[in-house]
Amino acid sequence: MDIFGLSKLSLNMKNFIKTLLISIVSISVFAQSIHIKILQQPVEVYKDKWGVSHIYAQNEHDLFVTQGYVAASDRLFQLEIWRRQATGTVAELLGERELKRDIGTRLFKFRGNLTAELQHYHPRSKQVIEAFVAGINAYIAEARLKPEELPFEFKLLNTLPDFWTPEVVISRHQGLLSNIEDEINNARLVKILGADKMRELSWFHPKNSDNEPNLELDKILDNDVLFEHILEYYEAFRAPLKFPKPDNKVGLLDDFQDWYKDEKDNVGSNNWIVSGKLTESGYPMLANDPHRAQSTPSLRYWVHLNAPNWNVIGGGEPTLPGVSIGHNEYGAWGLTIFETDNEDLYVYETNPKNPNQYKYKGIWENIKVISDTIKVKGQAPKIVQLKYTRHGPVVFQDIKNNHLYAVRAGWQEVGCAPYLASLRMNQAKSWEEFRKACTFSRIPGENMIWADKKGHIGWQAVGISPIRKNWSGLVPVTGDGRYEWGGYLPIESLPNKFDPSEGFVVTANNNLTPANFPNRNAIGWRWAHPVRANRIEEVLASGKKHTLEEFALLQSDYVSLTARVLVPMLKRLPIDEKYQFIKSKLEKWDTFELSPESTNTTVYVEWESLLQKAVHQLAVPEKARKYMKTIPTKRLTDWLVTPPPFLGANPLVSRDSILIACFKQAVDNITIRLGKDENQWQYGQANNKHIKLTHALSDWVTDPDLKAKVNLGPIPRGGYGETVNNSSNNLNQTHGASFKIIVDTENWDRTLGINNPGQSGDPRSEHYGDLFHLWGNGGYFPVYFTKSKIVAVSEKVMVLKP
Repeated sequence: MDIFGLSKLSLNMKNFIKTLLISIVSISVFAQSIHIKILQQPVEVYKDKWGVSHIYAQNEHDLFVTQGYVAASDRLFQLEIWRRQATGTVAELLGERELKRDIGTRLFKFRGNLTAELQHYHPRSKQVIEAFVAGINAYIAEARLKPEELPFEFKLLNTLPDFWTPEVVISRHQGLLSNIEDEINNARLVKILGADKMRELSWFHPKNSDNEPNLELDKILDNDVLFEHILEYYEAFRAPLKFPKPDNKVGLLDDFQDWYKDEKDNVGSNNWIVSGKLTESGYPMLANDPHRAQSTPSLRYWVHLNAPNWNVIGGGEPTLPGVSIGHNEYGAWGLTIFETDNEDLYVYETNPKNPNQYKYKGIWENIKVISDTIKVKGQAPKIVQLKYTRHGPVVFQDIKNNHLYAVRAGWQEVGCAPYLASLRMNQAKSWEEFRKACTFSRIPGENMIWADKKGHIGWQAVGISPIRKNWSGLVPVTGDGRYEWGGYLPIESLPNKFDPSEGFVVTANNNLTPANFPNRNAIGWRWAHPVRANRIEEVLASGKKHTLEEFALLQSDYVSLTARVLVPMLKRLPIDEKYQFIKSKLEKWDTFELSPESTNTTVYVEWESLLQKAVHQLAVPEKARKYMKTIPTKRLTDWLVTPPPFLGANPLVSRDSILIACFKQAVDNITIRLGKDENQWQYGQANNKHIKLTHALSDWVTDPDLKAKVNLGPIPRGGYGETVNNSSNNLNQTHGASFKIIVDTENWDRTLGINNPGQSGDPRSEHYGDLFHLWGNGGYFPVYFTKSKIVAVSEKVMVLKP
C-alpha cells in the first residue's frame, strides 16, 4: 500500500513526489513581516508545503487573533458568504430571490443571553471568540484597502468583504440540525398510508415492538394543510447557497427536497479507535473521515495552534476558532454523526377574533412580534414581522382553520453553536478531561472518540436531546401544553464506552444504542445502514496488528457488503443469451470491491440502483412517493432475500423476475452510456463514476483560463454511498470524505492527513487544488507536530508583530 497515492505514477514522478512529501531536509524559506496592531507580542507562522499554517504565539489572545487572520487570508470569500448567511444579509448581495433565506435566518437567529452563550464553550471562550473575530477583521481591513487584489468572486459580485462580530461565529445556520423535515413528511405519509404501513416501509430502530415508534396524529392535523409549504422559511434558512447567473430566475427552494434527500443519504462519517494490543506500534490508533458535501474550497481547514497551554493540530471549519478533529500532546479525537432529535413542530389553535393569539393550557397567549428590516439589492428595504410562540419561531399560519405552526428547536438554547465545544477538547489531557469536555458539546449530535498516549481509548455520544415522556417526536403535535419537553438528557447518560474488551470502537452513523435505552424518544429512530461499520469491524477484528498503512487502505476501502448479498442471487436464474456472458462475469466476481478499474462494478452498481427503484415503486404507493423518495437499503435486501406479500401471489417468482429485468436494463443502460465495447465499461471514468468540482460562481466566469483554474477534474472514482470510502450515490461524486486523519499515538509526527482539494479558496494560490489528485489516489500528506520537522518542510514564514 502506498499511502501517498503514488502507485499509478511513473518512476521519475514517484521519486519526485516522495521527495516532495517526506524529505526532512532543510529548505530555504522567505520570511514576511506583517504588523497587526491588536497583537500583544510577535507571532511566528510557518506555512508548510501542503498549505497548513503552524502558528506559534506567546499568549492565548495572539494565538486566536492569528488563527482568524490566516483563515481569512486563505478562505476570504468562504468567510464572507458564511457571514452573510449567518446575519441574514444575502438578499443585499443577490437580490429578492434570497429574501426568504434572510427572513428564515432572522427568524431562527439565536436570541438568548449572548454573554452566557459566548462563555459556554470554554472557560475563556468569550475572549477566544473575540480574538478570533478581531484577527479576521484585521485581515479584512487590509483587504478592503486594496480591492483590486481581492479574490475573483468579490470582483464578479462587485462587493467587498465586511466585518465580523462574535454573533457570526455562534450562528447555527450551518449546523447539522435535526429531523423537522422528516417530521412533517412522516405526518404526510401517515395520513396517506396509515401508521402501520409507514412503519413497514421505514426502518425505525432500535425498537421493542411492531407498533413502535408512536406515529399517532393529533386531531388538530386532520386537514390537508399539512401538505402545504409549512416549512418554507425553515428550508430557506437551511438551503445551500447557490449562485445562478443574474438572469436565472430559479428559486432557491425549487430543489430543496432533492438536496435534503442527498444530505440524508450521503452526509455521515466513519471513525474508529483501536487499543495498543491490536496495533503494530503497541499504542492506540485513531482514524476519522467525515463525509460532507464535496466543494471548492473544502468545508474544513487544517491548522496548528501552539501557545502556552495550547498545542493542537487538526481540522475544523475555517469560520470557527480551535480544532474540531485532531490531536494535542496527550490524545487524539474524532467525530461522526449520532442521531439525536432536538426539533419538534407544534400546531396551535388561534383565536378567531385575534390571529395573533394562540391557546396554551386553555388560555389565549399573545404571539411575540419582532419587526426587522432587510436590505434587498435593487429594491427598497423590506420590513418583515418575525413571530414567536413560547416554543419558538412561527413558520406558517393557517388562517382558514385558525391554526399556526411553530418550531421548537433545542439548538436555540445556550451552547449550541456547532463544534465550538471543541475548544475544551483541544486542551484535554486524559479520557476523563475529554469526556468532561464532551458534556459541553450540544450540536450536532456526535459520536466522539478518543485515543491517548497512555493506552486508553473511549467513545462518548454527545448532543442536546430533549426528553419526551408521551410522544416519539416523529410527527407534529399540538402546542396546547400536553406535549412538553422534560428537560434535556445529560450527555453523560448517552451511550459510551471506555477501554472495551474487544479492543476497538467503530462508529459510522449506525445505531449503537440498545432497544431498552432509557428516554428512548430523546434520540433518533433512523440510522445509517450498518454496512460501513460492519466492514470496518470485519477488518479490525481480523486478528492482524494494525498499522497506519492498513488504516489508510481501510479509509479507501470499496468493498460492498450489499453486493455480497445480492450478487449470489443471480447464479440460479436463467437469462437471455444476449446478457449471459456479462451475467457469468458478475457471478465470478468474488471481491465485491467497487474499484474504479472494474467493469463488473459498473454493471453491479447500475443493477443495484435499478433494483432500488423497482422495489420502491412496488412497495410505496404512487401518492406517497413524493414524501418517501427511496426505501432503506436494509429494507431492499431483506425483501429480496425474503420476498414480502406485496410482490404478488407468488413472491419468489416475482422477486426473480425483478432481479433479471433490472439486470437486463442495467446492461442496456450501460451500453447506451458507455458504448457496446465492454472493455470500455470501467467504473471510474468521466462518463461514469468520477468527481468534478465546479466552483459555485463558475457560471459567472467568462474568462476560459480562469474557468479552467476554478473548476477541477474530472478524475475517476470507485465506491458509492455505502462503501467505507463513501463516494456518494451520484455518478459525479457530490459527498464524501474531503478531510481525513490517521493517528498513531506512539509518534505524533507520523500522523497522516488530507484535505480535498486544498487549503486555499483562492485559485491564484498554489494550494487551491494541489491536493486534489493526491486525495483522488487515496493519498495523504504527513502532518508534522514537532517544530524542527515543521520548519524543515515550510515554504513560507510569516512574523506577525504588534
